[in-house]
Amino acid sequence: MDRRHFLFLTAGAVALPFAANAAPLAYKPGLVEKHLKAGDTVFLDFKASWCSTCAAQERVINALKAENPEYEAKITFIDVDWDDHGKSDLVKRMNIPRRSTLVVLKGDQEVGRIVAQTGTSQIKALMDSALGAATA
Repeated sequence: MDRRHFLFLTAGAVALPFAANAAPLAYKPGLVEKHLKAGDTVFLDFKASWCSTCAAQERVINALKAENPEYEAKITFIDVDWDDHGKSDLVKRMNIPRRSTLVVLKGDQEVGRIVAQTGTSQIKALMDSALGAATA
């Protein structure tokens, strides 16, 4: 292996753990349970691409993640597309009232939830609760 390939592969290997948390995971059945069983703290974002409240929440979440890398390092973010999963067992089981709902889970407990709130302070408080649960 020549030096150029070695450096390229090494750089990729170093960046991989950070890239894995760079974007939220797309929900599919069983994903939440898998992460909860692994001991992860899960941040669920029930959203729709056409929802302006969801877009406002996403902007705040992304800004907060940019300010504090610990959020992405310690919390598993999962986006639940409302159009695809709004009538799913997950939504029914968790009594999710609508899109633009944010929920944090750890183990078999709900750590916190906000519905249709876009304020930075409310979303930061929820993310801080998630971070606290993740590091407890």
